[in-house]
Amino acid sequence: MTKPLVSVVMAAKNYARFLPTAVESVVAQTLPGWELLIVDDGSSDATPTAVRPYLVDSRVKYVRSDRLGQSRAKNLGIGLSRGRFVAFLDADDAWQPTKLEKQLARFTDGVAVVFCRRSLMNENGIELPHTPTPAPPTGRVLTPMFVQNFVCFSSVVVRREVFSAVGAFDPGWDLAIDYDLWLRVAARFGFDFVDEELVAYRTGHGNLSKKLADRVATALSIMHRAETRYAVGEEVPAGVIAAGYASTCRTLGYVVRKSEPLAAARWCATALRWPDARLASAKGLAAALLAWARGRREAGAAENATANV
Repeated sequence: MTKPLVSVVMAAKNYARFLPTAVESVVAQTLPGWELLIVDDGSSDATPTAVRPYLVDSRVKYVRSDRLGQSRAKNLGIGLSRGRFVAFLDADDAWQPTKLEKQLARFTDGVAVVFCRRSLMNENGIELPHTPTPAPPTGRVLTPMFVQNFVCFSSVVVRREVFSAVGAFDPGWDLAIDYDLWLRVAARFGFDFVDEELVAYRTGHGNLSKKLADRVATALSIMHRAETRYAVGEEVPAGVIAAGYASTCRTLGYVVRKSEPLAAARWCATALRWPDARLASAKGLAAALLAWARGRREAGAAENATANV
């Protein structure tokens, strides 16, 4: 068989309700010469049934694994793939039809990863409003990448030789596995970007605060390993490293400030450990404590109103 130009790796677990939209967005690509490898990592829902209608297309492959976990399931897909480029699509997201075509056009010498913007949709696939962000950095992006992972996972296309050079996903991590990989890649290769929303990212169907807390804790561990074992500290200035640790904690504090103000305060207090970023962290802590105090006053007022009825 002719080798595909792009191999699309989709690791899926219990996403039968979303998977058809994701698969159809690959089938609709204007770029010819792709293959899709769906790695079902021990789903207990109707994922096999959801996949079956698409297997009439010889470009779609289905592999059933036995609860390998995110990293190993994705690595299995990479190992089975045959394309010169590897793209990733989570089974609850979807692509615009021109995504691969526009991204492949951006690969030049020195560029190993091309990503794009994302739009947001809710659990039911309805587009959500969002504020556009400034264009992310491109080229050698190790320093800004250490501060923040600005690459949407379902948006990336990667040259195959990258995995031979830096390895694939580390099975030692359960969350933020892409961040660990991008730090390794950014230390050696360039990134480029298509300034269009070519990915629809689905949100709102998980335990947000719990997952974010776990993700931040993992991200801090990944950053520490990158600093101490990948020699990132030799290239990234110390002030930027401190800002990266602190902003990671503050980001979680900001996200959960309305729903869990005390948790937000704890994360902002943690960010105070890094002196170079203490002013921003102190402001975050103050905002979280004000939100907590406001919530207490409102709860007390509501309780008094109920008592007086």
